Amino acid sequence: MSVKKIYLIRHGQTDFNVRGIVQGSGVDSDLNETGRRQAARFFAAYKHVPFDKVYTSTLRRTQQSVQGFLNLGLAHENNAGLNEISWGIREGTRITAEEDEEYHHVLQQWTQGNTAISLTGGESPDDVAARQRAFIDLLLSRPEEETVLVCMHGRAMRVLLCQLLNYPLSFMDAFEHRNLCLYKLHYTGNMFTVRNFLDVNHLAEHG
Repeated sequence: MSVKKIYLIRHGQTDFNVRGIVQGSGVDSDLNETGRRQAARFFAAYKHVPFDKVYTSTLRRTQQSVQGFLNLGLAHENNAGLNEISWGIREGTRITAEEDEEYHHVLQQWTQGNTAISLTGGESPDDVAARQRAFIDLLLSRPEEETVLVCMHGRAMRVLLCQLLNYPLSFMDAFEHRNLCLYKLHYTGNMFTVRNFLDVNHLAEHG
């Protein structure tokens, strides 16, 4: 039985990340200089991997994060199931504890298992999980794609990892993330296992 290898990464840094502004699925931002450097370092570390397919969300920051691989001519597919959670009316705004009690209340509710609630106009983790299931089914229906690179977004990545590893969504904050971090997973035909957890070794300065 061949092992399916999934290299799951979060997109590189954007200016919105630096400024603490919520992007979600409604803000289609570009990588900043740091983000482009992170993408270049990830490419340098993993360009030798024989990826059969590259999957990204429909947002520019994910495609820009894997552009080095796309320049090699690798097969690429956008999938809206990989888009970030929608934060509704909070998208494009800066969030601090003092400025937005609702935001932090909703996050707390999620950790308590109330994953069907959302910010005003946005998606709940349950909503995100539902649209991700079609992507998971697609991924598993293509055994010929043995080694796959998937680039997506922080909160959506947490939801996806819970689904792949059979954790309740209330557990999602246990899956920490940083810009251009890597989670490497193996799928043996009946279960996923994590081989690399929040791996950022590729981002280290080498001088």
